[in-house]
Amino acid sequence: MAKKSKKQEVSESEIVIDALEEMMTEDSEESMEDDPLTKLVNELETARAETSNNWNLYLRERADLENARKRHQRDKEDALRFANDRLLKEMIPVLDNLERAVEHAGQGDDGNQGLLEGVNMTINQFRKAMETFGVKPIIAIGADFDPNLHQAMGQIESAEQAPNTVVSEFQKGYLLHDRLLRPSLVILAKAPTNETTDSDTEG
Repeated sequence: MAKKSKKQEVSESEIVIDALEEMMTEDSEESMEDDPLTKLVNELETARAETSNNWNLYLRERADLENARKRHQRDKEDALRFANDRLLKEMIPVLDNLERAVEHAGQGDDGNQGLLEGVNMTINQFRKAMETFGVKPIIAIGADFDPNLHQAMGQIESAEQAPNTVVSEFQKGYLLHDRLLRPSLVILAKAPTNETTDSDTEG
């Protein structure tokens, strides 16, 4: 039988040592996995992660619920505030007619003075009743044109008023709790033609 060289013996011993080390490592890993303390630590970490996740879900759900509650409350308040919208729109033309009657009667003789005072009192009561429901008239004359509040019916030349200023009002507009109930029908000022011509000539 041939004798092994020293080199062969060294390499074989290294292989044996590597195999033993690998076995020891596997044994130590198995023993760590079987260790009750390691198992307990792993379970604790898993429980902590799950608890944290559940807490975050709870906070998110609670925030969503609170937002939904606030939105529902706001919608309910708006529904109560604007519930009379349709009724008030129907009442405004009645007030218009009363005001026109007073204006027309004021141009005649003094024989109807008692009737005129009575209608004026009715108008004042009417206005106060509408104010209690949150209806306010829009002050249009002298104000700058606002498409959110005014509806332009035409323009008139004016040297006294700046362009796009409301100079007269066909129909009074109203707000209901700062929401437009009816727009004001208005006439706007525009620059006089001769001023435009003069400026063009000077240019």
